[in-house]
Parts: sequence; C-alpha cells; structure tokens
Amino acid sequence: MAKHKKQPRPKAETPKGFRDYFGAEVTQRDAMLRAIAEVYDLYGFDALESSAIETVEALGKFLPDVDRPNAGVFAWQEGEAGGSGDWLALRYDLTAPLARVYAQHKNDLPTPYRRYAMGPVWRNEKPGPGRFRQFYQCDADTVGSAGMAADAEICAMLADTLEAVGIARGDYVVRINNRKVLNGVMEVAGVLDPSHPEKFAEARGIVLRAIDKLDRLGTDGVAALLGEGRRDESGDFAKGAGLSPAQAGTVLGFVGARRETGAATVARLRELVQNSATGIEGVDELEQIAGLLAAGGYGADRIVIDPSVVRGLGYYTGPVYEAELTFEIFDDKGRRRQFGSVAGGGRYDDLVRRFTGQDVPATGISIGVDRLLAALREKGRMRSAGRGPVVVTVMDRERMADYQAMAAELRKSGVRAEVYLGNPKNFGNQLKYADRRASPLAVIEGAEEKARGVVQIKDLALGARIAENATLEEWKERPAQVEIARGDLVSCVRDMLASRSGGA
Repeated sequence: MAKHKKQPRPKAETPKGFRDYFGAEVTQRDAMLRAIAEVYDLYGFDALESSAIETVEALGKFLPDVDRPNAGVFAWQEGEAGGSGDWLALRYDLTAPLARVYAQHKNDLPTPYRRYAMGPVWRNEKPGPGRFRQFYQCDADTVGSAGMAADAEICAMLADTLEAVGIARGDYVVRINNRKVLNGVMEVAGVLDPSHPEKFAEARGIVLRAIDKLDRLGTDGVAALLGEGRRDESGDFAKGAGLSPAQAGTVLGFVGARRETGAATVARLRELVQNSATGIEGVDELEQIAGLLAAGGYGADRIVIDPSVVRGLGYYTGPVYEAELTFEIFDDKGRRRQFGSVAGGGRYDDLVRRFTGQDVPATGISIGVDRLLAALREKGRMRSAGRGPVVVTVMDRERMADYQAMAAELRKSGVRAEVYLGNPKNFGNQLKYADRRASPLAVIEGAEEKARGVVQIKDLALGARIAENATLEEWKERPAQVEIARGDLVSCVRDMLASRSGGA
C-alpha cells in the first residue's frame, strides 16, 4: 500500500513586502487619523470609503511606476483560467478611485464635492527598508471647483493638519509649485511643443523624474540626468533626457528660481516662462494662491512657493504641493538628514474626464500615514507603547464570576480592563502577563480579602520604579500595593490612573 507523502507545514511568515501591525501601532495610527479627520471635518469635508478593488480600466495608466505602465498593481482576471472576464486590481492610491466614484455618483453628490478618505493601498513594487507593498494613505480632495481658492484651501488645511497631530510650526513647510510653469519652461527649452503634446514625451518624463530627485541627487546629479545620463554608486546607468547644455540650463534655472519672498519667486518665474501662454497662466495661478493664503494668515513660515516641487505622478495638471518636515534625524548609517516629505498632492483636472468625456476640475492632497507616524515618534509626540488594560487577577477558580463582575464595573466606568484567562495556579505568571500587556494596575482579591470586603490594587509601573531606584525608606513611604474597600474599586482605580496620566 502506497504511503501518503506528508504535506509540509506552511511557513508562518508574511509575504515579502508586507508586515503585521500590533497593539500600540494600530491605536496610535487610529488616534492620529481621528485628529486628522477632525480638521478635515472642520473644513467641511465628508468621509468616503470606496472599494479596495477597482477594474484596471478604471485605475487607468496613471501608475506610480511610470517606467512599467500597468505593472505597478496587484491584478488578476475574473473567471476561469484563460477566461475573458474583467481585469481587477487592488487600488494603488485613493485618488483614481475617487474619479470613478464621482463619475458614477455625480448626480447624487454636491458640486463642488469635498471628501476625505483613509485606508490601505497596494503597490506591486520592489520592497526595501521601510518600503512596503501595503501602506496607509489619508486623502482630502475637492472635485468640481476650478478656482485657485480650492488649492489654497487644501494647502491651508494641510498646514493645520500637521499642527493638529503634533508637528510644531517651524518643523514643517508646505511647498507649492505649478506644473503649467514647468511646462512653460520646457516649452522655452524646446522639449514641449503645444501643437504636438506627445512629441518629446519621453524626454519630459525623464526631466520630471530628475527634478523630483533634486533633494537626493543634488544639482549635479539632476544635470547629469537632464543630459546624457547618470551612473549611480552601484554602477547602474540611468538614461538621460538628452538635453543640450542650453536646454538643461533653462530647466536648472527653473529649479533654482526660489527667492527670499514669494513675490520675488513669482517675478523670477515670469522671466523664465517668457512668452509661453501656459507658463504665464501657471505663474498667475501661483500668485493667486499666495494671495489667498496670505489673506488667511498663512505666511512663509508655513507655506512657500518652491519651483523644485514637481510630483512624480502623471495626472497632475496645475498646482502641486508637498509637505516636508524640516527637522533632522539620523539615517541607518548614522548620518544627519532632514526627515523629508510626508504628504503631497496637486490639481488633476483630466482624471474624471476619462469617465465622463467632460472636464471636471479636481485638486487634493495625500498624507503618508506611516511616514507621519514615524515623524511623531521621532519628535516624542507619541508614546512608543500604549497603556494596557487593568488586569483583574484570579486567585480562586471557583470565583470567576466575582472577577468578571469587577472587570464589568471598570469597563462601564470607561476603564479598559480584563480578567486573566490563563492558568491561575502560578500568581507570578499572572503578574508577568500583566507586565507584557503594559498593564498599569492589577486587582487582587483572594479568599481572605473577600471575607473582609476588600481588594488589593497593585501599581505595576510604580512597583517597578521603586524596585529599581528606591531606598528601603522610600519603599515603605510609597507602597506599590494598596488595600481598599471593595465598593471603592472603580473610584480608586480611576483616581490612580488619572494621577499617573497627570504625572506622565
């Protein structure tokens, strides 16, 4: 009789490029998203939760990986193998789904339509340190308004949002540019022909990506990519845009056009775009945005015009913006560097037209949730670990109902609490469990306490501090365990937790 081959056990590991989130990571993210949602709500934006799966057709060709069109998503075809069903894909951002939602439900939505959305997105890209294939985004968009007031509002809201979650003024800057200005510069440089938009498209794509890498490569690196190309430290060669020195000089002049004031920057940009109607229109729009922001009290300490901002995605048609955190951190190699970008966005007036055939103006911003959380931790604005529940220990198995009643009373009063559900035989293991749960307090009631109508409350964190640092006299003066009447359980626990929070 043939012997059945034993099936190997599956590996207990996440797929490459993905990760799991535990306890404090999830609660910290939720708390931050609630703070962001409060700002968005204050500005009149409504929440939207769209499908995580879209048709590939609906997502379009506006993928992050422009060198591999339609290769940056997780996609599959409906139906049997080799069938002819629709191709579906996990969304790669929250903007392309918004275009589909608005086109589908426009008759039921107000115009303009202000919406915000929060959730995971997926990109089928090569993972690396700190770069995952699933990550969270937090977007806010206005659809149906062509005026620059919508763009100014988005930028102001972004600045307010950063401050609301704990980024201090002076530790961030929102930078604004306009793709029309860049198009005007490329028209002057001879790499954009308005009568033949597809002409020089490859070169323009390289120019956009080169400018987007200015912070990392510096002026010399960008200049190399504008010309013949650049070989990096690993020896890999990146093809350049093939611009002449004069053409490259025009583009680099645009990148370095920022001046001390917004007005001076606008004046310099007007010089660069010369007679390009598109470029002049873009400069006018920047000037309008700057005026609106100034009227709202948003000065250069928070929002600036910066021509080096281009944004990588291909669907932007006008103003683009980026939020950069300016404080320094140490990288993996111990080198100082600025924290960098945590949000970006812009105007994308052509995206909805793919569905409707009609122009529908839109503008919005996307916050990188994981990046912003990491920044808050760097600044000490979030505790590295959340406070765990109060643990009600189990001294007598037969009295489990009593312990459940204690936990229920604490929960009804708003205190996070749980009953120990493991083997209660070893009391030390119960306290070890409470320690692993980051529990602030443990409630103890044995048969002797029950007979006297009292309970013991052990302050776990205080006990650890006393054991580590205190003298014998201090130990006696500040006991880590107190005895109280059973009827005072809730009020005493609440007071102890409030006292600890106030001293944190």
